[in-house]
Amino acid sequence: MCLSIPSQVVELHEEEQSVTVETMGVKRKVSAHLMPEPLEIGDYVLIHIGFVMNKIDKADALESIKLYNEIVEKMAAAE
Repeated sequence: MCLSIPSQVVELHEEEQSVTVETMGVKRKVSAHLMPEPLEIGDYVLIHIGFVMNKIDKADALESIKLYNEIVEKMAAAE
């Protein structure tokens, strides 16, 4: 089972079929080879082993990110 945090597309690299995404403040370049539909800046996606697997709804993505942030805060408070 894979846990994927929603990532926002912040840069397109069409000639390489890749995008740069931001995941909770961290940016990285990932492949869009497996995406049947084009991506746009601002889209939210799920990543698995360096590949965009699917695009997700913005409201769902923001709710997931909020929950992940709460988990991180609780873990930090427990230390």
